[in-house]
Amino acid sequence: MTFRDITPLLGDAEGFHKSITELVHRFGDVPVDRVLGMEARGFIIAAPVAYRIGAGFIPVRKAGKLPWAVVREEYQLEYGSDKLEIHRDAIHPGERILVIDDVLATGGTAAATCRLVEALGGVVVGLGFLLEIEELGGRERLKGHLVESLAIY
Repeated sequence: MTFRDITPLLGDAEGFHKSITELVHRFGDVPVDRVLGMEARGFIIAAPVAYRIGAGFIPVRKAGKLPWAVVREEYQLEYGSDKLEIHRDAIHPGERILVIDDVLATGGTAAATCRLVEALGGVVVGLGFLLEIEELGGRERLKGHLVESLAIY
């Protein structure tokens, strides 16, 4: 599989601006309380989306990096397993959460993130990605959720 590098996009002011604007536009009719970004490239995309829509930002991190009480979700990767964590008080019951990341590949990280949100009583109102690698089937793992990808390969 070819690695998809988003750093050229991030370094291009116009391209980066258009990407954030388009993600905000795609979810313009969706009420959102907080935007969640997954470590690490998801932070780069999710934080400006949260700012633009006037919502709070929540980081989801790899295990062991958050300084307070956490909820953890283990998930399977193509080559093993990994763990994600979120602060226990990051989401309140009923809050509408928009999940943003850079790439949708197999969907394992995104699906685990949705489980974390739901474990804390939040409602995933959508997932947005800069790009999607269609042949890896990640969208299939996110059935039942609104999924928007700016580019599909």
